[in-house]
Amino acid sequence: MANEENARRTPATLTEEQAGRLLAEMNEVIRAGEEMRALRAEMITVLVGLGWTQEKIARLTGMSQPAVSKQVTKHKAGDPPPPMALALDQRDAPWLEGRLWGLAEEISETLQDTARCTRHVHALARGGKRFTPRDIDDLRRLVEEDLRLRQGELPGGCRSAYDQISRGLDLPEEVTVTASASVRRALARRIQRDRLSGDA
Repeated sequence: MANEENARRTPATLTEEQAGRLLAEMNEVIRAGEEMRALRAEMITVLVGLGWTQEKIARLTGMSQPAVSKQVTKHKAGDPPPPMALALDQRDAPWLEGRLWGLAEEISETLQDTARCTRHVHALARGGKRFTPRDIDDLRRLVEEDLRLRQGELPGGCRSAYDQISRGLDLPEEVTVTASASVRRALARRIQRDRLSGDA
């Protein structure tokens, strides 16, 4: 009897599988943080290309102006890239993936995290999922399910946005752009969300 009580009180050691999962989760967060820092650095360059002052960028990013200036100097090489087009209806894969991500986030938030796509959206935000063809296909399927099952609870533009994004992803165009895929995804995600909420 005493041995049973001791066994209940004494925590078992972590198994190798448990430790592996714990460390993998930590690695996801660390990797996502590193990727977000790199994305912010590239986004600063894009904003400078759009004509924003370093002072304004520093205020919006919460960075010091010397830190912003250092980022700009580090990414300067030759002529500045042409300003990026920010129209919502662009047909390259990263832009469409960003739009899908923004749409899925909007659905998830509107349905108060009860949407089928919610876990996938959170995994993308944490870096637990990547923008691989398989993960994008999974997200499309989940968004489709949410639209089919809960259309009446969602903003009116969700279905038409999904139809446009889906057609584009079936036959994406090859587009020559100066910004990375991650920057294009981030911009498209934000613009899609703003469009759905009526802020753009």
